[in-house]
Amino acid sequence: MFPSSSATQIPSAKTMISAAASAAATIVLFRSLVKEYLPYEFESYIFYKLKTMINSFSSEFTLVIEEYDNLNHNNLFKAAELYLEPIIPPDAKKLKISLTKKESKFSFSLDRNQEIVDTFNGVTLKWKFISKQVPIKYIPSPDNFNSMPKSEDKFFELSFHKKHRDMVIDVYLKHVIKKSKEMKEEKKSLKLFTLTPDRMSGRRGGVWQSVNLHHPATFDTLAMDMEGKRVIMEDLERFVKRREFYRRVGKAWKRGYLLFGPPGTGKSSLIAAIANYLNYDIYDLELTDLRTNSELRNLLISTENKSVLVVEDIDCSIELQDRLAQARAMMPSRHNPAYNQVNQYQVTLSGLLNFVDGLWSSCGDERIIIFTTNHKERLDPALLRPGRMDVHIHMSYCTPCGFKLLASNYLGFTEHPLFPCVEALVEKARVTPAEVGEQLLRYEEPESAITGLIEFLEDKSKRLKREDGNKDSNGESGTAEGKLAQELDGNNGEVVKKEEGAQEPDGENGEVVKEEGRNRGAVVKIQ
Repeated sequence: MFPSSSATQIPSAKTMISAAASAAATIVLFRSLVKEYLPYEFESYIFYKLKTMINSFSSEFTLVIEEYDNLNHNNLFKAAELYLEPIIPPDAKKLKISLTKKESKFSFSLDRNQEIVDTFNGVTLKWKFISKQVPIKYIPSPDNFNSMPKSEDKFFELSFHKKHRDMVIDVYLKHVIKKSKEMKEEKKSLKLFTLTPDRMSGRRGGVWQSVNLHHPATFDTLAMDMEGKRVIMEDLERFVKRREFYRRVGKAWKRGYLLFGPPGTGKSSLIAAIANYLNYDIYDLELTDLRTNSELRNLLISTENKSVLVVEDIDCSIELQDRLAQARAMMPSRHNPAYNQVNQYQVTLSGLLNFVDGLWSSCGDERIIIFTTNHKERLDPALLRPGRMDVHIHMSYCTPCGFKLLASNYLGFTEHPLFPCVEALVEKARVTPAEVGEQLLRYEEPESAITGLIEFLEDKSKRLKREDGNKDSNGESGTAEGKLAQELDGNNGEVVKKEEGAQEPDGENGEVVKEEGRNRGAVVKIQ
């Protein structure tokens, strides 16, 4: 009997194991020799060519999304991180979890060399996260003014059938970016940015540093008339929806607000309510911390889109009313050594105007710029025109409507037998919402709070009446309508006469706004 052909062709298990071991040893020896005698660049070139040759026989196409594009952050990498988080499979055995200092929600992400399979329009796509250790190099930090060390390269590999290449680039990646923006908004914690000194670069103006913003103010809690709040909210909603409109008419996508009125009337609370309503971060800009217009421009560039930029007490931050008088005052002291130290370093009106409405104002989208002041009449008319301060909001003293809302917030009810008495006193006394709120906070019992508020309002009404009587007895103008009131101009100390209660032009366009009463509440004027 002769052995069958199948028996002679199949090697034994021992032979197969021996051959595999020999092949593995040969490969290890070959790799050792390559690493020992061939330069790293030549080795990389060989492996690249081998990989390219193997991939040429494959129908798979791969896109590499690196964390950095040269030295710049790659926005698509961050978008991929946000997009992949909600589609991580529930049976994943290993994930990275983090909670950053200024965030309130956990973040999940893939660990090194992990993969996720996604399906879009019937197409299967495979994501793989790769991280490699590299020699330390320095890259720009997020504030763009300093550098930070980087010791690893991170990137995603997105693989799919090569026939879907155009669809992935033109449609799928746009879908990834859109979904990542939605995820970012859901996870976003509002932040309040302020300037801090930058000791490394010696910049006096400093850089933006943030803290979480937990201000509870909303339009529901603001002590404003309902009509005024409705007008503001409608204007904000209209602004947010008009991206294409602003592009079509050739205007920067921004909106300027001026909040003016006595201290304690709720200007800061309105700013917080706007930020909460739009889910925008707040940048609090202090002009007195800046030396030059270029510092102002640099800070504007470093602010994010969808933000509220606030310049409080603009009349106190910079001399803006009389540009010619300021220039004349500076000329004689040009040879004075103190001139170079004090007057040379300051933000000028022209720099501020260019910041608000010039070429630099278009460096960003969807921005709200808010100025506040206690004295609107001290501002230069060039600042007040449409395009710079589009909406003027007069924050006045507390009104009966405002009191009822404060009572609802502080006491928990809107009706009480003593409320008519309080409302009548609020009409007479020039009292701010902050003063009313402080009185309501003084007592635990609602009844005590209301009676305490009545006593405060009566006392203030009597005090105002005595002050008006003293003015009449001294020959000064009283508060009666049609009499002349003297007020001190903030720039040059001259006494200007003004008829109180008369009609006066509002802003630069000369439109007349008539005073209806002492406590009118907030008045919103859209330019």
